[in-house]
Amino acid sequence: MRADVTIYHNPHCSKSRQTLQLLRDKGIEPLVIEYLKNPPSTTGLKKILSLLGMTPRDLMRKQEAVYKEAGLDDPELTRDEMIAAMIAHPILIERPIVVVDGKAAVGRPPEAVLDIL
Repeated sequence: MRADVTIYHNPHCSKSRQTLQLLRDKGIEPLVIEYLKNPPSTTGLKKILSLLGMTPRDLMRKQEAVYKEAGLDDPELTRDEMIAAMIAHPILIERPIVVVDGKAAVGRPPEAVLDIL
């Protein structure tokens, strides 16, 4: 069992549930952060983005209503503005995200996290 694995999890999301089960099937009991209740800090989200090698827009769920409502499709928005929007509206953050040993992966598909274990 590895104690250094964290999953940013939404229990209402099937891919997130599948990823969590995949980790448990591998004998890993991760730290589970329900990010809709406990969103990452600005610093934490910046670190996650860096580990993923993604931009804020890459990690955004563009189909969420708040994406259009908040005007987040504006290409002129800065990185910091987009990160602030993700912290204010954590539903915008793609899920699940697994972080382990200075690496991160989005569990879409769930098997994508196997590369970092």
